[in-house]
Amino acid sequence: MSTVHRERALSAPDEVALRDGRAELSWADVESVVNRVANALRDVVVGPDRRVAVFARNSAETILAHVGIIYAGSSPVPASYHLTARELTYILEDSNADALFVGPETAAIGAAAARAAGVPLVVGWRVPGEAVVDWDEWLAAASDAAPPTEVPAMPFLSYTSGTTGRPKGVNSLAGSPDPGATVDDYVRSMGTLPLAQWPGHLVVGPLHHTGPLAGVRLVASGRPVTVLEKFDAETVLATIQRHRIATTLMVPTHFHRLLSLPAAVRARYDVSSLRLVTHTGAPCPQDVKRAMIDWFGPVLFDSYGGSESGPLCGISSADWLVRPGSVGRVRPPFVRAVAVDDDGRELPAGAEGRLAFEERDGRAVAYLNSADKTAEALIRPGLFTLGDVGYVDDEGFIFITDRETDMIISGGVNVYPAEIEQVLMAHPEVADVAVIGVPDTDMGESVRALVVPRDVDHRPDPDALLAHCRNRLAGYKIPRTIEFRESLGRSNMGKLTKRLLRAPYWTSANSR
Repeated sequence: MSTVHRERALSAPDEVALRDGRAELSWADVESVVNRVANALRDVVVGPDRRVAVFARNSAETILAHVGIIYAGSSPVPASYHLTARELTYILEDSNADALFVGPETAAIGAAAARAAGVPLVVGWRVPGEAVVDWDEWLAAASDAAPPTEVPAMPFLSYTSGTTGRPKGVNSLAGSPDPGATVDDYVRSMGTLPLAQWPGHLVVGPLHHTGPLAGVRLVASGRPVTVLEKFDAETVLATIQRHRIATTLMVPTHFHRLLSLPAAVRARYDVSSLRLVTHTGAPCPQDVKRAMIDWFGPVLFDSYGGSESGPLCGISSADWLVRPGSVGRVRPPFVRAVAVDDDGRELPAGAEGRLAFEERDGRAVAYLNSADKTAEALIRPGLFTLGDVGYVDDEGFIFITDRETDMIISGGVNVYPAEIEQVLMAHPEVADVAVIGVPDTDMGESVRALVVPRDVDHRPDPDALLAHCRNRLAGYKIPRTIEFRESLGRSNMGKLTKRLLRAPYWTSANSR
């Protein structure tokens, strides 16, 4: 195993390395489990892509599975635990996964998807009686000797939906191993993360998103981590106080829920241990951010990016207070941000256009098995866009003014309308549909379906439409509301202008 872990296990074997709501593991415990995971996987993961999927809710085991996959020289494939069996089957097939880890809440769906996709090994923790290999028994049968770490490192393969509605696999540019890096090189590089500067990280978001997965990288690089199964505002504050948490990552919805606690409850907890609170996932309303800075102090750091890229840029509290609304300047490995026009020509400072980013080594976003999606993202070799509109000022600070894509960000989670629209269009009583994001005080945006009935004299039952979606989509994709329309205003070419459909819901007070 990497000397980082070895030194932690030797110098502080009993120090808490990883905890969740059920258990605390020392560095000696973590080393033993991760070694066993890595050694067991090295015997069974034999495909050329060396991919292993993790389909589980937050837990210590979820982090240990990811770390073990990294040390096995394999590629972790985090899958949202909200997925249906059909959605997970697609990801397992598309990624060519050799194995799957599941938890007690996801075992049944995971086992069904693995059978459908032909994945030979499914390992699950705390799932008695399920048709999966027991985690404890599987570990006990494996060696706890340190696996070789001079083998090539493999990147995370994350899935992000596209405008076609099909999820797309992508190796994130930031956080991936450098070309030719070994597992040992890769793990050492994880120790340079900004979050790694202080001991004591708290994971509050789901461990299938790029941001919360920093918790995996921190444990892999020898930093202690506490993981919560789910977000609860007062539990978060109590955990920060009890374990003297120094760093965490949240989305604006988390901030809103924290601020919604009664003042007396908020005052009950000491959060002075915090040194860095990164926030990402969605634009943060300025009044919410100011309130959080007033409460937590100038420790907030806005990080903008995507699953495809990892963090592209960021801004400290101090800089944001001077330039409210900015998402900051580019961060390594990215070297430049520009706005471009419709023809890909670079625009001068302050001019609005599509935001594009250049990576240090000339690499760009590339989607697995999707040449069309890759081509859409490329402005030219080495320069790519995530589809946002904005401008870069003369000091390099980036401001986002609109989204070119139709993507909805609800509670920090990306929701792509095309997939939902395809499902609703399959209902026999629906003639046309458009799915948009509308303001939501708690989630930032919520999903609304604008439906044109097939029979103008008979509207379908909204509950029946939602049930139709519920059987085919993950829960977070299901519309919160159904609104019936006579027409969606399509052009003669059949195109929708989503911006016009969204406009009546977004006033100047809540405009994105």
